[in-house]
Amino acid sequence: MIIAKVTGSIVATTKAEKLKGKKLLIVTPLDMKSIEEDGKPLVAIDTVGSGVGEVVLIVSGSSARQTEITNGVPVDAAIVGIVDQIELNGSLTFSKGGN
Repeated sequence: MIIAKVTGSIVATTKAEKLKGKKLLIVTPLDMKSIEEDGKPLVAIDTVGSGVGEVVLIVSGSSARQTEITNGVPVDAAIVGIVDQIELNGSLTFSKGGN
């Protein structure tokens, strides 16, 4: 799994039939310690109702097609969780509420 931040959205009116009705978001991988951007942005299907600015869990490859929403859908990345907090080596590095 990858920790990422939702940084935007994609609107595509013409797309494969199995992608119709799916929410496409732009996510940027994050460094878990600094919570700074750490990679190139990618497009992921949202399966949990996330939005811009949220820190999320991303799965890729065949794992991205293992949710009810993405089963049989041509996707390479899916948002499967919204992160509430990250604790790394006993230190809280991220908290959704900012604390």
